[in-house]
Amino acid sequence: MEASAVILKGPKDLGLAKVALKAPAANDVVVQVAHSGISTGTEKLFWSGAMPPFPGMGYPLVPGYEAAGEVVEAGSNSFYSVGDHVFVPGANCYEDAFGLFGGSAEILVSDASRVTRIDRGFGAQGALLALAATARHAMAGVDKALPDLIVGHGTLGRLLARLTVAAGGPAPTVWEIDPGRMAGAQGYQVMHPDADTRKDYRAIYDASGRADLINDLIGRISRGGEIVLAGFYQDPLSFAFPPAFMKEARLRIAAEWSADDLMATRALVESGALSLDGLITHERTAAEATDAYEQAFTDPSCLKMILNWSAAA
Repeated sequence: MEASAVILKGPKDLGLAKVALKAPAANDVVVQVAHSGISTGTEKLFWSGAMPPFPGMGYPLVPGYEAAGEVVEAGSNSFYSVGDHVFVPGANCYEDAFGLFGGSAEILVSDASRVTRIDRGFGAQGALLALAATARHAMAGVDKALPDLIVGHGTLGRLLARLTVAAGGPAPTVWEIDPGRMAGAQGYQVMHPDADTRKDYRAIYDASGRADLINDLIGRISRGGEIVLAGFYQDPLSFAFPPAFMKEARLRIAAEWSADDLMATRALVESGALSLDGLITHERTAAEATDAYEQAFTDPSCLKMILNWSAAA
């Protein structure tokens, strides 16, 4: 079995090519992908060649961990049926390419335990569930405070803010330095950090991925406050100890989402408590993958780029 897939042969060497797929087993489903998303965090680092050593890394690789589509073949032990619409968080199903993420292909073979049923009506927004689950994972739990400051009004920052409002928390402040990204707030305020004089934030969530901000953020928390690193960081992290000592600062790294996060996020979207509207700003066909990835990584006006695989079917 073969499929068209996005292949990253090396830094900035990306295009669409045919790849051989591993044969599905009894626990697997075969999914015809309708839409896949492009991550401006981890995938950008692979594309640029700036990714630090990462388990399972290697070229050529198929990027992508945000895919939604229809089950076209269901294994006897899969508990899925042909016609089910599902979200697939990537797949390692290729004979001749690394599937470190592996979701940017027209056909995916995945263990059924990794996929999640979603409403067909989600359309292209179905590919956003992983990012929404990532935001939820950073916030959810009895020992975690909701953010009162979020750094960055990109897709992840907007999801963190929307989830805070959906959870009934006080509307957070969101920092953004790009004038083109200041719009689009839903029930919260977006401002340039220079316009904010507050220095008593209890929980700051950084969605910018900028390692050089930590010292500035430490200066903005209250004593015992927490800084949550919710992005993905290319550069080593460091900070001046005395200010952090005086603040008795806490630093937390938000890990990858779990299946529970995905289920909870899906329920929030289906109930209307969490809107995914306005997050997808660009959509291109899979045949335009080379240009789509470059635009996603270099155009500040692009919050989320979606590849449409319908023409590849």
